[in-house]
Amino acid sequence: MATFLIDYENVGVPGLDGLTKLIEKDIIYIFYSENADRLTFGLHKRLSESRAQINYMKIGIGSKNALDFQLATFLGYLVSQNPKETFYIVSKDKGFDCLAKFWSKKNASVNNVISLTGKNIEEEIMDLESHLKNVIDPDYLVMVSGFLQKYKTKQGVNNALVKEFGTKKAGEVYKLLKPFMVEKKGV
Repeated sequence: MATFLIDYENVGVPGLDGLTKLIEKDIIYIFYSENADRLTFGLHKRLSESRAQINYMKIGIGSKNALDFQLATFLGYLVSQNPKETFYIVSKDKGFDCLAKFWSKKNASVNNVISLTGKNIEEEIMDLESHLKNVIDPDYLVMVSGFLQKYKTKQGVNNALVKEFGTKKAGEVYKLLKPFMVEKKGV
């Protein structure tokens, strides 16, 4: 059994990768705001078919990091109620690493991961680069991996590739990257 607190503003749909592997005893809290309150039909279907218990936590905005503060406060409440539970903060925000360290010193299990797969950002980058090394020139591997991590849209990745390689080479690289951009917005 595990509890996941998802910073949906930060991770979006890719943060829910691994949803189908969760069990009935797992609990998910999806923290979202009006800045990020859209679901695709595909994601809605995956959420409704999940065996995990899913809770939606709409957060009021009004100040910078409002969602982060409310998520952190709720985590403290949950840890106090279930100190032996394992908790995962699903976010690419490295600021949550300090929460994991804080709770570790209090003998609570809190982990900062980037998706429901339980991988942290370093593991995800290593996996991505491992897959990319078969399709991308090794000299450009880290840079291209960085583009895929940084940009949320296919257009953003394409623009970065064009800026770096020029139109022709960028088009070739972009075609190779298509299987790695399925979850990104755009065509």
